[in-house]
Amino acid sequence: MSQFKNLTIAAAVLALAAGSYHYLKPAAKAGDDAITSPGKAGKARAVSVSTTPAIRRDYAVKITANGTVSSLNTVDVRPQITSTIAKVHIKEGQFVHAGDVLFTLDSRNDEVNLVKAQAQLQKDLATLADNQRQLERSKDLLSKKFVAQSALDSSQTLVDAQRAVVASDKAAVASARVALSYNRIVAPSSGRTGLINVFPGSLVQANTTALPLVTITQMDPIAITFPLPQRNLPDALESMQREDSFVTASLPDSGLKFKGKLKFVDNAVDVASGTVKVKAVFDNKEMKLWPGAYADLELSVQTLKNVVVVPQDAIIAGVRGSSVYVVTADGTAQQKPVTVTHSFGLDAVVTGIEAGENVVLDGKQNLRSGVPVKVRNDSDGSGAKTGAGKKTSGGKADHAASAASAS
Repeated sequence: MSQFKNLTIAAAVLALAAGSYHYLKPAAKAGDDAITSPGKAGKARAVSVSTTPAIRRDYAVKITANGTVSSLNTVDVRPQITSTIAKVHIKEGQFVHAGDVLFTLDSRNDEVNLVKAQAQLQKDLATLADNQRQLERSKDLLSKKFVAQSALDSSQTLVDAQRAVVASDKAAVASARVALSYNRIVAPSSGRTGLINVFPGSLVQANTTALPLVTITQMDPIAITFPLPQRNLPDALESMQREDSFVTASLPDSGLKFKGKLKFVDNAVDVASGTVKVKAVFDNKEMKLWPGAYADLELSVQTLKNVVVVPQDAIIAGVRGSSVYVVTADGTAQQKPVTVTHSFGLDAVVTGIEAGENVVLDGKQNLRSGVPVKVRNDSDGSGAKTGAGKKTSGGKADHAASAASAS
């Protein structure tokens, strides 16, 4: 009886174990035969990517900097004599040319001084003419033995002295004319006038540090001054000698761009900042550049001819160097090492691949050499164009796009 009871318990345990096995065994899914069936080989899933072709073209090597617009010529107009303003001939903000009359001062006193100097000159000229006639008579009398040689010498001395007096009078007349000319203040250079600080009747004084009558600022051409790091000094000096080098300036938040030429490099490096001051000149006929304005600059130091250019987003930086993934003719990815010789903005100049090869932009973090790829079209119909124009952060956007396409 005891043995029969033990057999019954053992049979129950075996039945319970068999039921648990059937309960824990997972149900087979559709498609598992591709993994579990020995007769069917597994196939790698294609990775969704966007590509763009490597382009062979000329590439401008550039340096970025920040600068300030400055005038090539700024003049503070001040009086050279003490007088009062008789008339103001200009308006604030007016464009003037060199030689245009700006102000007229009260010139009555200087006009009188000029008349006096001219009158004195005429008087002394008359005296000189009389002395010259006396000299001629003395010469005639001396030839006839009527006077001594000393009489002729005295007449000659009077003539010479009077000639000196006349010369002094002429200088006095010229000085009076110069003084009179100071009453007519003209523009020393062409440019745009600023604030006018005087009005008719205002007293102005010479040799003072008071506000200028007006300031004239040259607007066209105009310069942009900016600091350049010491390491780029050789490039800047070479750029001044090259015809194909240029400087591009843009004003923040305006979208306006201007093209100029580097014209000046300072003769010393600032020891405090390690930079050298340089100046580029721009045409400003439309008056878009204003002195004191902040500007972003790109200095093109040279142009590389016929080089291969790819987007910087396509370059993978690793411990062994830089590389890119290219899509081969059979639709698989191949990683190729490249050397980045120059880079600026969104583009980079590389060696190691040929022009026309399709390089991978988005999705490269999911690739390995030999993995099949599926080139997707973005919303604008050109994956290459969209991929070259955007940047991803940590590959998250690429991973999400690849996962969505693969699903």
